[in-house]
Amino acid sequence: MQATIASTDAERVPFWSALVKDRRMAPALGLGFTSGMPFLLTYSTQSAWLTDAGVPLATIGLLSELTLAYKFKFVWAPFLDQYDPPLIGRVLGRRRGWLIVAILAVMAILAGIAVGDPSHWIWWTVGFSFALGIAGATLDLVLDGWRITSVRPPEKQAVLSSWTEIGWRVGNLAAGAGALYLADRIGWRGAYLSMAVLMLVGIVATLFAPEPPSDVEPHKPHAGFVETIWAPIRDLLKRLGPMAVAILLLVAGFRMPGYIANAMAVPLFKHQGFTNTDIATVTKVFGFWIALGGTFMAGWLIPRIGMMSSLIIGTVAGSSSHLALALLAAHGGDGGKAFWTFALAVGVEGFAYAFASIVLITYMSTLASVEHAASQFGLLTSLCAFPGSILAGFSGFVIEHTGFVWFFIWTSLIGIPVALLAVFVWYRVGISDEVTIQVEGGH
Repeated sequence: MQATIASTDAERVPFWSALVKDRRMAPALGLGFTSGMPFLLTYSTQSAWLTDAGVPLATIGLLSELTLAYKFKFVWAPFLDQYDPPLIGRVLGRRRGWLIVAILAVMAILAGIAVGDPSHWIWWTVGFSFALGIAGATLDLVLDGWRITSVRPPEKQAVLSSWTEIGWRVGNLAAGAGALYLADRIGWRGAYLSMAVLMLVGIVATLFAPEPPSDVEPHKPHAGFVETIWAPIRDLLKRLGPMAVAILLLVAGFRMPGYIANAMAVPLFKHQGFTNTDIATVTKVFGFWIALGGTFMAGWLIPRIGMMSSLIIGTVAGSSSHLALALLAAHGGDGGKAFWTFALAVGVEGFAYAFASIVLITYMSTLASVEHAASQFGLLTSLCAFPGSILAGFSGFVIEHTGFVWFFIWTSLIGIPVALLAVFVWYRVGISDEVTIQVEGGH
């Protein structure tokens, strides 16, 4: 889940007191927590389990494709917006009903993964992990729908989004560092069962969350499914005009190096002898604060140097940070003893990509229209994730031929054409982060 925090000069809304005074904030914190868990348990955390189970690197790389549901979630979003869940929807309402359904599905699927054994029955793990990707993506969709329709004034939406994002980061920490710590102490099955139990936080939060007023009113006539999907795409392409291809390529390529490299980051750490506890401490606990630093840096810098300047810095910083992982691979890790070299490499890469992520989210927000903001932002997030996720599936095969050092060097070089494309878009369009774009072919 990516949260966009609106900036406004309107009435200031207290941040900390809202958690007590506004009955939507505490549930948003709990719901953000649950939505931050499934993705890592399908992808990064699970890759550590698969490595421990002796699954080949090529297979681990291919299994990164199990997160593709997050890239295609916009396809079934109209169904969740327009139809109530059976039975429970009459009691809880449309948004809260789907939240309960999605959370219960995640819990059941995590239990299914826990009883499997990837070293002997990989297809069991694959099947349940694929289902977890769909359930987790659906949970993200419904939570975003509840958050956006709960509060309309932008200054209040910013506070609600902030508390949701804080919960998401804590849930991400639990599914990353928490699961890795538990795996070293009670085994992977116990770790996944514990994650299923933690999802109960979302059930409690849903029961206390107020249903948005718009979702307790009678439905309007349902629009055609194809038209519902096509309308925001048509509007976006029309507004971007002749520069649409270049801008959309920039969005698609911006995070591509990161998605490819991340698929093999944990296997690199494991092959260098670092324990699950080492990996959890550096990538999740230490990385949690590093990511906050990168986020704050982006929020401070973008208003001062402008959107397109920040975009160029973000793509260069994100891609070149992979050289730190290449340096770690060349160093060898000293059989897991080079802890501070490990921490430095992960810190550089984590800070750069936290910064780059906020820059990209801000840029994509300038591309979305007011009328189709949610749909177009969802489409753009899918576009930015899709190419890198597809190529990440082949990362294991590449490493088998090049080794870890050259793999991370090559992923860093992918950023060069993306940065050049950003310069081209800046020159032709000159998009400002303060203006709603109406591109008619550039300046």
